[in-house]
Amino acid sequence: MGTRKPYQLVSREWKQEDTTFVVNGVTIGKDLMMIAGPCAVENREQIFTISEYLAKKNIKFLRGGAYKPRTSPYSFQGLKTEGLQLLREAGDKYGLAVVSEIMSIDKIDELVTYADILQVGTRNMQNYPLLKALGKCGKPILLKRGMSSTIEEWLLAAEYIVSSGNEKVILCERGIRTFETATRNTLDIAAIPLIKTLSHLPIILDPSQGTGLRDLVSPVSCAAIAAGADGLIIEVHNQPNEALSDGDQSLYLDQLGDLLPQLSMQAQFRNKRFDFESAVAVENLN
Repeated sequence: MGTRKPYQLVSREWKQEDTTFVVNGVTIGKDLMMIAGPCAVENREQIFTISEYLAKKNIKFLRGGAYKPRTSPYSFQGLKTEGLQLLREAGDKYGLAVVSEIMSIDKIDELVTYADILQVGTRNMQNYPLLKALGKCGKPILLKRGMSSTIEEWLLAAEYIVSSGNEKVILCERGIRTFETATRNTLDIAAIPLIKTLSHLPIILDPSQGTGLRDLVSPVSCAAIAAGADGLIIEVHNQPNEALSDGDQSLYLDQLGDLLPQLSMQAQFRNKRFDFESAVAVENLN
């Protein structure tokens, strides 16, 4: 059965029911998915301190960049393989699934070894050879919207992955580039309910990249869940003022802690499960 959309397999016309799949005990597309962690892995102390805090709050997904696409060649480019190893070690110790960015086809095997979810960044959303290869990698893919991409282009990018054999795709709205300079990007909250009408794929939001401002992350996060998002990916750092990348948009650990009860209330209104602070004995994780 065909559809009237240029994207076929990801369209709501093709599949009426929401796509869901389980990673680390969370039913993505049904439960509220919370991904948190630093923009980039910097050292062992940093990633383990953050991971321990996330585990205390019963957050199940740790984000962290090991390979960092940066506009300037002189900016911190990530710890690469060492960063992935630290992410995996911290994830295993604290019961966290690892989310990290894939930048090129030649790194797929390495990312598959260390990460549970492979993130496609905004610069690679239309890297079609990479998308097709990820369709065969066997791991869930978090597909960020291109910085100047339309909704249709974004869904067609997802179509490349799904049509290549991988149905475990998570869409991520992270803001688009417009004439506005007061925020890092212009966050498209309307994309969330629109995607819900056009596609069966789960959609989450990145309020850190979307705004670029720490003080805006919490209200925008609540707005995203109210609009129907299936989750969030938030940058958090134990020492944001000393971060090697994106410190201005990274929450302090206690700010994330303050946000979680608000998200829990929003999740209840949306009939989504989000048990952010169940009885986790962190002593048993050490």
